[in-house]
Amino acid sequence: MGGAPEKGPVRVLLADDQLLVRAGFRALLDVQPDITVVGEASDGERALALVRELRPDAVLMDIRMPVLDGLAATRRITEDPALAEVRVVMLTTFELDEYVFEAIRSGASGFLVKDTEPAELLRAVRAVVAGDALLSPGVTRRLIAEFAARSKAPAEPAGLAELTDREREVMALVGMGLSNEEIARRLVVSPLTAKTHVSRTMVKLGARDRAQLVVLAYETGLVRPGWLS
Repeated sequence: MGGAPEKGPVRVLLADDQLLVRAGFRALLDVQPDITVVGEASDGERALALVRELRPDAVLMDIRMPVLDGLAATRRITEDPALAEVRVVMLTTFELDEYVFEAIRSGASGFLVKDTEPAELLRAVRAVVAGDALLSPGVTRRLIAEFAARSKAPAEPAGLAELTDREREVMALVGMGLSNEEIARRLVVSPLTAKTHVSRTMVKLGARDRAQLVVLAYETGLVRPGWLS
């Protein structure tokens, strides 16, 4: 019989300089039937090498590591066209980490604090591999807004002028942290239609994923930080 081949488990690489942290994440992830840990790294340089060798679906990347920090390693991963399918989730000790916004601008699909609940970690891994940004509706949006307001705005994305009025509206709602279902309710359309608008907007702007679309929404002024108060 024909048909699409069955997709295997989500392949995850752990990058953290603390052995105990990696062991805890491995113990949680490896018992899931749909997730497997394919490797571990204790510094950014080794993480980068393993990503190139193993091509994992997702990397849990600590921000602060020796040799090469997680931010630099993430940038090298996301700038490499051969690694376009790899998703990076940054790990941080504190919710208000000064590097989080820069990490997302560098191509990370989101971030987690290390003491996150196990269920949230599992949801996060599955979400980023499915193409969703790991941007919680509370602290993360406020944090990104804060650093977006402080950052120097880059040149306007080439595709912005190509967006329809509806696509701009959808992009602004994504920037405000709304899910596809919430966008659908706001615009009185189906979730599939909302998802289609989001996907087309990402393609036109060359956004790697939903996280970068959020950053662009701030940088282009479609969303203002004060709107989140």
